[in-house]
Amino acid sequence: MAAHSHNPLDRFISGADKALRVIAGVASASRPTPGQFAPDAELSEEERRHAAGLMRVNHVGEVCAQALYNSQARFARTEQIRQQFEHSSREEEDHLAWTAQRLGELGSHTSVLNPLFYAGSYALGTVAALLGDPKSLGFVVETERQVEAHLQSHLEKLPPQDIKSRAIVDQMRLDEIEHGAAAQALGAAQMPAPVKAVMAVMGKVMTTTAYRV
Repeated sequence: MAAHSHNPLDRFISGADKALRVIAGVASASRPTPGQFAPDAELSEEERRHAAGLMRVNHVGEVCAQALYNSQARFARTEQIRQQFEHSSREEEDHLAWTAQRLGELGSHTSVLNPLFYAGSYALGTVAALLGDPKSLGFVVETERQVEAHLQSHLEKLPPQDIKSRAIVDQMRLDEIEHGAAAQALGAAQMPAPVKAVMAVMGKVMTTTAYRV
């Protein structure tokens, strides 16, 4: 077991480093970008803008995911739960790198509000973690369920010929399903309906804002 798992100061420094890298847009993928060998699609200016807006929303979602997993890993009660959060966070970093790269290819940019989204999500993840591992895991299950639905909707909204963006979104969707199932298997508690509703409203605000800025 790595020494940093037991040292609060090392965990804090590691968390701060991760936060700065995420906010600065420095993410490295451990897996190749899905659809990397797909031909570039012929997109109209309107289609390109729309695809970029959707991919910016997805990138912001990954910024939020990094914040949630980093905070939940930091305050997890058991080593097993911490390791699961860290594993999911590493896979989500692939998503962060993939969506950032695709935004560049589409001639667009990441959201200027990323620092705000990261801070808010880190606070939310901290609260979930402090409620105990079952509730923290339950929060992950519901988050991943909502994210999966949102990614499915993007597969329907993206231009059909934009194979590169669609391949990225589909792989992200499969990963989110896996992360939710892993959290469920570790003993996730069911989230109350009002909490689910608030999470959905917050998600709607984030996606609507990120699409534009």
